[in-house]
Amino acid sequence: MNTDPIADLLTRIRNAYMAKRMSTTAPYSKVKEQILSVLKKYEFIDTYSVEGEGVNKKLVIDLAYDEQGKPMVSEIKRVSKPSLRKYVKAKDIKSVRGGFGIGIYSTSKGIMSDRDARSAGLGGEFVAKVW
Repeated sequence: MNTDPIADLLTRIRNAYMAKRMSTTAPYSKVKEQILSVLKKYEFIDTYSVEGEGVNKKLVIDLAYDEQGKPMVSEIKRVSKPSLRKYVKAKDIKSVRGGFGIGIYSTSKGIMSDRDARSAGLGGEFVAKVW
């Protein structure tokens, strides 16, 4: 039984990139869909779609590669874990890899990138970082 579905999603994406796959799937949840929309906005993934009905819903994630065939994601890490949550105030949000990566935050206004959270003046749970 997987106790951390977000870590499972990030691991599926990481493993698919390492295996040079074009796409991967993951069980559906609203939070995962919001995380994927942030990844898509910053072009770490190509597209995603929701397939199926009810309990059989799943996310189909199309991965992005550059012109040389290198993955757009070199690292994707879970920061706040169920066993150790990490919360950050808006003024303490730092850029990831000097702005080359993004931090994904769960705020009171939903899941957003570090840049969006900083500009909105919102802190929250530091879910993951990607570069």
